[in-house]
Amino acid sequence: MSHPFSSLSPDLVMSAVESLDIWPAGEPFALNSYENRVLMFRDDDGKNWIVKFYRPDRWSDAAIQEEHDFLQELTNQQVPVVAPWRDKAGVSLHYFKAYRFSLFPHCPGQAPELDNPSHLFAMGEVLGRLHEVSAKKAFQHRPTLEMASGVLDAQQRVLNSERLTLHQCRAYERVIEKTHQHLLKHNVPASSLIRCHGDCHLGNVLGRDEQFTLVDFDDCVKAPAIQDLWMLLPTDDPQGWRSYLSEITEGYEETGSFPTEQMSLIEPLRSYRLIRHSAWLVSRWDDPAFPRAFPWLADSGYWDQHIRQLEQQCLQLDNPRWLA
Repeated sequence: MSHPFSSLSPDLVMSAVESLDIWPAGEPFALNSYENRVLMFRDDDGKNWIVKFYRPDRWSDAAIQEEHDFLQELTNQQVPVVAPWRDKAGVSLHYFKAYRFSLFPHCPGQAPELDNPSHLFAMGEVLGRLHEVSAKKAFQHRPTLEMASGVLDAQQRVLNSERLTLHQCRAYERVIEKTHQHLLKHNVPASSLIRCHGDCHLGNVLGRDEQFTLVDFDDCVKAPAIQDLWMLLPTDDPQGWRSYLSEITEGYEETGSFPTEQMSLIEPLRSYRLIRHSAWLVSRWDDPAFPRAFPWLADSGYWDQHIRQLEQQCLQLDNPRWLA
């Protein structure tokens, strides 16, 4: 079976870019991206670009366009994000043969340093500005983050992959059921959902000298605001998280109130992400990029470790570290 990007050759990438009257000075090189294919190139004027080819059948055109329009709205409101390039007709989503693609100006920079209070403050300030704008409208075509139903869908994908032994299947089903019961207690009212980045980990925050930009809104979603904040808090320092959170909160509250009432969602959101991540990997295994990047998924030991991690996470659902 051919995978979705089997025909995406370097020549096709070059031809797609050139179809927009932008001329690469050399062959684009691939960046670390698995869901889509993302490459960087320099044009003949010396400007660096990012070209993203979207995975077929993942998002509708309307959902991709809504992401692009959200980014443009944020840019217009001086929120530091990277909006896609648009041609003279204002088009940002382009087509070439079997593929949809877009261009973004390259955003240089490094991830923030968690041990630098000014970096934490700056991240909080950027996210506060993001949420101030994002709360003014609602997505119409992007998904809503639904934890309880999402973990059941993930469970089915993992079990259908037939990667788990019978013993592992039973242990996995038990821990998913326990997690699901916890998540049912954390239904978020629609009034608390806003347009969120959705995947706001440190790798998607780039900058220098306390000036940071949010990148890669491919997973933007309707969600509680805390979804864009919890991944910035370290899990390996449960005693020191309050100092990290204090700086982020101070920056966030430059523009609005920090969503303290959503702190109880942090461990449920973490559980949801852990479960969905493994399900995502097995569902993409026919794409050759995944076995190369995640070879350990094929080992039985990975699933033992994953189940133990979920069991430990259930203890956090019982006694959240963030509320201690």
